[in-house]
Amino acid sequence: QVQLVESGGELVQTGGSLRLSCAASGLTVSRTNMAWFRQAPGKEREFVAAIRWSGSSTHYADSVKGRFAISRDNAKNTVYLQMNSLKPEDTAVYYCGSTNAVLSAIRSANMYNHWGQGTQVTVSS
Repeated sequence: QVQLVESGGELVQTGGSLRLSCAASGLTVSRTNMAWFRQAPGKEREFVAAIRWSGSSTHYADSVKGRFAISRDNAKNTVYLQMNSLKPEDTAVYYCGSTNAVLSAIRSANMYNHWGQGTQVTVSS
């Protein structure tokens, strides 16, 4: 049984930093494409960042490029999202997901097999 557990979300001021964690069980993060999505109230779930199963590439939404970084620790079977220079528009519930979809489809939430419960990130202005 696959389980993804996110943590690390909290209230932070504009310009601050947070590191989110996604601890996986029932799958191996080094064999699965992993990603972070976010969903703000009244909006659809949107792609934030992904790391390919091989670790050979990472991908980012334009809105977070240069501020966020996705990484993983194979020994801990955990994926991270380092978020710097946070803005109020980054406020959302952040979800970790896994997929075996091809790289061209990695930004589509519909292609993800498993999701965590989410962690709330709130950036105050």
